[in-house]
Amino acid sequence: MSQIRRVKLAAIQAIKTIGGFERLANSRWRQKRLLILCYHGISLEDEHLWRPTLYVSADMLENRLRAIKAMECSVLPLGEALNLLRTGDLPPRSVVITFDDGTYDFYKQAWPRLQRYNFPATVYQTTYYSDREMPIFNLICSYMLWKRRETPLEPVREFGIHEPRDLSTEEGRIQVVTGLVALSERDRLSGQQKNELARRLADALGIDFSSLSSKRVLHLMNAREVAEVGRVSVDVQLHGHRHRTPRDEMSFRQEIRVNRERIQALTGRDANHFCYPSGAYRQEFVGWLQKEHVVSATTCDPGLVQINDELFRLPRFLDTSLRTQVEFDSWLSGAAALMAMRRSVSPRYIRE
Repeated sequence: MSQIRRVKLAAIQAIKTIGGFERLANSRWRQKRLLILCYHGISLEDEHLWRPTLYVSADMLENRLRAIKAMECSVLPLGEALNLLRTGDLPPRSVVITFDDGTYDFYKQAWPRLQRYNFPATVYQTTYYSDREMPIFNLICSYMLWKRRETPLEPVREFGIHEPRDLSTEEGRIQVVTGLVALSERDRLSGQQKNELARRLADALGIDFSSLSSKRVLHLMNAREVAEVGRVSVDVQLHGHRHRTPRDEMSFRQEIRVNRERIQALTGRDANHFCYPSGAYRQEFVGWLQKEHVVSATTCDPGLVQINDELFRLPRFLDTSLRTQVEFDSWLSGAAALMAMRRSVSPRYIRE
């Protein structure tokens, strides 16, 4: 942990100790602001150890939901919260809970817990893999390499690997994944063919790919599961069909259209809120989203949403395994927002 982070956490703890969290949480200042929480994955096994900047454990999520309830936050559906913000009618300590990608671990780990607490949630759902019950190619390759990080990868000629590769470092594993993605693009592999490539990597690593796949690690919710959550208590919204943001307008808008059509077909509901894949957004995207009748878009930029914020770059607090409980509580109360200048944790508004 860096010295700056230690100082920041110490300051947050001091504010809590003197009752600052409670006063801010009950203040008119906080009531005028909306906190949008962002989660990516809830570990089925050890994914939070593999990607602590994206995943949290099931126990950590339980602690977060318990804290939300203990602070008596008003947990709202996204669309309702944005409408109440605009009219100045937000209830005290307003919170929206969002999950990106729509992975199977949401269905297995998060959704039952949300139901127990009676908390609504928004899932920004990519849809390509929802129609294909297989793991996301680049992620499953990265995860399997991490699982074998203590053993060098022996040469595999069909992968273009002609000498042993060190898997003990993130850099070494990224190089292998980058090579596999390049190979799949060069050969224009289909989703099924990429899955077979991942299976061959598993064989080279000594991993039982069938067993791993049966656990649905790094799978998206399938069509039945998306339909089930979307028709009960979850607001399923747009995240791009293939989790990408093409630079040309027609391809970008086609991503939105296909994504929306699949969500509507599965849930019977319209989808008009969008989350930028990987948090990266550009100025021209706003006009393209508006042409597709999208009404809001969320980023991964930290902050509380205020009444005059632009609807197409709404900030969220990205919760991860690296966030302490007191840090999370500070965002619920609003104390963290007073201490942090809004900045991006991933590419922001990119201008030519």
